[in-house]
Amino acid sequence: MHSGRYNLDNSTAKKYSNTKLLWGIIETSVSFILLFLFLLLGFSAELEKILVRSIQNDYLLLLAYAGCIGIAASVIFAPLNYYLGFYLEHKYNLSTQTFGGWIREGLKETLVGSAIGLPLIMLFFFVLKNFGIDWWIPFAILMFIVSVILAQIVPIIILPIFYKISPIEDENLKERIIKLGKDAGLNVQNVFKFNMSKNTKKANAAFTGLGKTKRILLGDTLTDNFSNDEIETVIAHELGHYKKKHIVKNIFIGTVSSFLIFFLIANLHQVSLSWFGFKYITQISSLPLLILWSGLIGLIQKPAVNYISRKFEYEADLYAVSSTGKKEAFIGTLEKLTEQNLGDKEPHPFVEWFFYSHPSIKNRISSIQSSTSRLEN
Repeated sequence: MHSGRYNLDNSTAKKYSNTKLLWGIIETSVSFILLFLFLLLGFSAELEKILVRSIQNDYLLLLAYAGCIGIAASVIFAPLNYYLGFYLEHKYNLSTQTFGGWIREGLKETLVGSAIGLPLIMLFFFVLKNFGIDWWIPFAILMFIVSVILAQIVPIIILPIFYKISPIEDENLKERIIKLGKDAGLNVQNVFKFNMSKNTKKANAAFTGLGKTKRILLGDTLTDNFSNDEIETVIAHELGHYKKKHIVKNIFIGTVSSFLIFFLIANLHQVSLSWFGFKYITQISSLPLLILWSGLIGLIQKPAVNYISRKFEYEADLYAVSSTGKKEAFIGTLEKLTEQNLGDKEPHPFVEWFFYSHPSIKNRISSIQSSTSRLEN
């Protein structure tokens, strides 16, 4: 293998990854079971009856209903969220947060999520009331529009709520990144770093935004611990997604699949109403059925979605190598990132196939080595 670094003991990373995976599966399973019982045992209908005594407006009733479920879920899963989000990260020396800082970040996430999610819930209910069983058509269109808007405002409005974002100061690195952008057919002027270290020791970079809000973001855990050659290969990988039109392809795939998924959810919701004693699709207490069906469909399509994502990652890796000519630096960077982020270098093949949106480091390096060998020969 390329570097001795890759041969370091992987048991700690495997234990960390498997623990997170196991508890993630448990959390998802428990959520599904509790929601199913909430509907089956009539608690959902009873909650609506209680709320309707003092709230007559359907939209306010929906907000109150969603708020009750949200609060109940927060209380039920608080111990698990603490274990996964705070305790486990500190146990493996990955987190830099104090308990107070973790609480503050959680509150901010809740507030931002509510500011975005609650209007969407209201919008969905409006569409449901006005279009009936055909709600999936206008709602899929609306969600496409919303996703485009969010992609534009996330870098300039939402991310600054959580991180301090500032232009990178290293002119040499900035010039390298701008050149990489030009080679990829993209005019990159907005190169920023953000204080990722306030929460974690993990490192990352991202290409975000649409139109005039497009920008490259580098975590300070990346800029402080990696050389310019290494960072250059990371950025080349991100730009590879643009060059290979992965962003456009994902938008197309996402749009087509959202129409199909919403169509299935709409029909399955209507068919299953009577199973739980509901009479009509606009009955607020029946809406959790939508979540159950979307969860099941999401589980079924997960391997396909992850397969496409991994394919795109392989293509971006090869672009990073070909555009920079720094194969060894890129492989070394992948290894360092995997170790710094405590990633499992060689997960079980089924786990990687079903759960991983990115290929394992072992398969990424193997793909790079075999592909470059073919080109060299």
